[in-house]
Amino acid sequence: MRRGERRGHGGALGKAALEEQPPQPNGGGPAAAAERPPPPGAERDSPGLRRSTESEVYDDGTNTFFWRAHTLTVLFILTCALGYVTLLEETPQDTAYNTKRGIVASILVFLCFGVTQAKDGPFSRPHPAYWRFWLCVSVVYELFLIFILFQTVQDGRQFMKYIDPHLGVPLPERDYGGNCLIYDPGNETDPFHNIWDKLDGFVPAHFFGWYLKTLMIRDWWMCMIISVMFEFLEYSLEHQLPNFSECWWDHWIMDVILCNGLGIYCGMKTLSWLSLKTYKWQGLWNIPTYKGKMKRIVFQFTPYSWVKFEWKPASSLRRWLAVCGIIFVFLLAELNTFYLKFVLWMPPEHYLVLLRLVFFVNVGGVAMREIYDFMDDPKFHKKLGQQAWLVAAITATEFLIVVKYDPYTLTLSLPFYITQCWILGIILVLTWTAWRFFIRDITLRYKEIRRQKQEHKYEKDKCLSNGDGHSSILDEQNGNKLRERKL
Repeated sequence: MRRGERRGHGGALGKAALEEQPPQPNGGGPAAAAERPPPPGAERDSPGLRRSTESEVYDDGTNTFFWRAHTLTVLFILTCALGYVTLLEETPQDTAYNTKRGIVASILVFLCFGVTQAKDGPFSRPHPAYWRFWLCVSVVYELFLIFILFQTVQDGRQFMKYIDPHLGVPLPERDYGGNCLIYDPGNETDPFHNIWDKLDGFVPAHFFGWYLKTLMIRDWWMCMIISVMFEFLEYSLEHQLPNFSECWWDHWIMDVILCNGLGIYCGMKTLSWLSLKTYKWQGLWNIPTYKGKMKRIVFQFTPYSWVKFEWKPASSLRRWLAVCGIIFVFLLAELNTFYLKFVLWMPPEHYLVLLRLVFFVNVGGVAMREIYDFMDDPKFHKKLGQQAWLVAAITATEFLIVVKYDPYTLTLSLPFYITQCWILGIILVLTWTAWRFFIRDITLRYKEIRRQKQEHKYEKDKCLSNGDGHSSILDEQNGNKLRERKL
C-alpha cells in the first residue's frame, strides 16, 4: 500500500494504522498502484475492524525521493565498485588478507541485495531500508553461528583471532561477590569502597538495557518478571560462572530496584507518551516554517503509529504458553550473553559483546511486534514473522554453541537447596496452569450447565395452567403416557 493511500480523517485505517506499517518504496503513479496487489490484511481497512489498541494515523500521502527503493542506483554503484576492484586494483599476494576481504565483500553484496529487495517488516521509521538491513544482518549472524557450531572447540576459539588477534586467549572471570559490607569500618580511607567498586560501566548499561526492553515488551508485569527471574538465575548458576556471584544488595537494590526498576519506569512513561501522541504526518516540503521542518526531521525517528500490547496471558492456554515461551527465550538470550563470552574467551568490554547487544536492541523490537501480531491476530498473520523466526533461531544456535564448547560447566549439578526451589516453582506454575485452564474451566462449565437446567425447570413450572387447573407439565406427561399406550 502506498503512503498516499494511508490518509484521511475518517477514523481507523486498519492495517495501515498498525504501528510502523512500512510504505512501499517502489514509486509509480495511479497505474502502478492499480497493478499492485492489496497487502495482507487490507480487507480490514475499515473503522469497525481496527483493533482497539491501534492508534489512528493521518498522513498527507507525500511520496518523496527519500522513500523510493533505488534498486537500479544501488546495483549501478555496486557494479562500479566491483569493476574497480577487478580492473584497476592490483590484487595483493597476502592470502589471509584476500580471504578476509573476500568474505567482507560477499557480506556487503548480500546486504545490498537485502536492503533493496527483502520484504518489509512492521516498522518503517526512520526508513524501511534500515529494518531490512538488520534483517539481513540477522541472516549473516546466524550463518556465522552455524559455522562456529560446526568447528571443533579449539578451532572455533582460534578462529576468533581472525576477527581480533587479541582473542583466543582464556580470560579470568571477574567475581562481583567477595566483601559484601555496604559500610566497611576496616577501611578508614573510604568505608563505602564496596559500593564504588560495583559502579562500573555496566550500571548505565543495565538502565538503558531495561529501558529499551520495556519499549520492546510494552508490559510492566512481564518486564518485572523477567528482571526478577534473571536475578534468581544468577543465584542458581553462580557455581558455574563466577561473575554471577554478586552481593545481595547488588542483586536486589542496585539491579532490580535502581537500574532495572528505573529503566522499566522510564520505559513505561515513554510508552504512555507514545500511546497518547497524535500521529499526523506531513511531507517536509509541505511544512511552511523552518521550525516545523526541524521538528518533522526529529519525529522521523519516532514510530509512524503505535500499537499498545495487551498480552492477556490468563485469557487462554495458547496465550499463556506463548507468554511463557517469550519469557523463556528472553532469559535464555540474557544467559547466552554471559556464557558465549565465557566459552569463546571474549572479555566483557570487547566490542563484539557490545555489537551483539546493539544487534538484539534493533531486531528485538521487530521480533516482539511480529510475535504479538501472530498471537493477537492469527487470522491475518498466519505465520510467524521473519525477524521473530531468525531471533528464535539465533538464540537456540547460541545456546547449542555453549553446550558444545563447554558441556562440563553446564552439567555442574545445582546445589540441593537450589534444585528444591526450582522444583517447587515449576510445580506451582504447573498447578496454576492446570487449575486455570482445565479444572476451573470444567467447574465453570458444570455450574453453567446446572444453572441452565434450573432456569429451564423454573420456566416450565411458571407456565400458565390449563382451564382444568392442571399444569402444562402434567398435561405433557399425560400425553406421553397416552401415546405409549397406543403404541
